[in-house]
Amino acid sequence: MRIDKWLSNTGFGSRKEVKQLLKSGAVTVNGDVIKDPKTKADPDKDMVLVHGEQAVYREFVYLMMNKPQGVISATEDSRHETVIDLLHLEEQVFEPFPVGRLDKDTEGLLIITNDGQLSHSLLSPKKHVPKTYFAKINGSVPELTFEKFKEGIILEDGYKTQPAKLQVIKDEREKSEILLTITEGKFHQVKRMFEAVGRKVEYLQRVQMGRLKLDESLPLGSYRELTEEELSLLSVSEDVFE
Repeated sequence: MRIDKWLSNTGFGSRKEVKQLLKSGAVTVNGDVIKDPKTKADPDKDMVLVHGEQAVYREFVYLMMNKPQGVISATEDSRHETVIDLLHLEEQVFEPFPVGRLDKDTEGLLIITNDGQLSHSLLSPKKHVPKTYFAKINGSVPELTFEKFKEGIILEDGYKTQPAKLQVIKDEREKSEILLTITEGKFHQVKRMFEAVGRKVEYLQRVQMGRLKLDESLPLGSYRELTEEELSLLSVSEDVFE
């Protein structure tokens, strides 16, 4: 691994800042001063020091974000602000990406990482990782909706969704509040499922993925690192109908 990447991934600044650090003679590898940013080092064998402080290499970053509306779930976009734009440089140097997508107008739990294996395990259709959404819909919850969602909803294009779990928090004539747990992620799926039963989603927030719940103390647009315990929750599957 190149020494400039090593130092960037351990929080010593951007590639440009790291080059200046190397040029100053502050970096040693196994006791030898290194100034060439292309110099290779092995995280399992070599000792890297910066001003005498050990730079322990870190491969992955795992973040929980409370995604706000108006921001898209992408790594880059020429027209819109992305969730990666909300990160500080010290996280951006890991070249992370959002795990799955939340619509531009959807808020809530979003995992951001550079761990491709974790992303695959969470998004693979074979894994059936449940995702729970809080939604406000217009009108009351129609009769028989619970059974329809449990059996799978037929969308406008003829696709029948996987079984889903619907819970009603507040059922009123003008506006209702619900929790919906699904195990797939089709385009605008939650909105389309409710449209199929004659209701419109007016507000949508993802509150849980696997057994990991959104940290309710995390302000919109903010993020923090996942704890080891929270990471373990992502690897545990559950029965949607338990």
